[in-house]
Order: sequence, then C-alpha cells, then structure tokens
Amino acid sequence: QLEDSGGGLVQAGASLRLSCAASERTFRRYVMGWFRQAPGKEREFVAAITWTGAAVDSADSVKGRFTISTDSAQNFYLQMTSLKPEDTAVYYCAGNPTWPLRASSAEYWGQGTPVTVSS
Repeated sequence: QLEDSGGGLVQAGASLRLSCAASERTFRRYVMGWFRQAPGKEREFVAAITWTGAAVDSADSVKGRFTISTDSAQNFYLQMTSLKPEDTAVYYCAGNPTWPLRASSAEYWGQGTPVTVSS
C-alpha cells in the first residue's frame, strides 16, 4: 500500500528525491515518513510529516540537507541534498495513524529503495 522509489547511485554532494505513493486516501489521515537502514545497522528515523504539513520532524543528522514534503494527491517525498557517503542505506517510507512515527510501531512500509553515495 506504500510504494517508494527514486533511489540510486550518486556522488557525494549530489541530490536525490525519493517518492512514496500511498494507495488510498486513508493515508492522508496518517503520519508519513522515512527511515533508513545501512548494512549492519539498525533501521533509523529520517523524517516525518503530517499530510497538512502542520507537524514536521527530522533526524539531527539530516537537518538542513533533507526535506520531507507531501502533495495534494497521495504522494510524499524526501528531497535529499548535499549527500554524504554515510547517507548510504536502503530508505523506506512508512505510515502510522499517530504521531510520533517510530520504526517499532509504524503500520505500513514501502519495500525500500537503495541509495548509495560514493566519495
């Protein structure tokens, strides 16, 4: 019910935009966001947003570089700029009925889209 896309291989300093398409308008009542998981590491929170944009949160490691947003349909995005090799991970979109969005309680997940940043 969530389909993420947009990952790829880029050089350090480049930008990428990840997209997540929600299958139903029901998700417009949800908190939506992004997590990432690097090889050998636990899944970590990246950013979250309510559909109205009234609440937005992001991890300290991406503040000022990554921006989460929604559109008027059922899609949300993660604009990533100034990418670093340490941003390399599989990125997952996720959704939950309530704030905050946590990996342990998110109800819906995308299949993951890999991002590789070379130095």
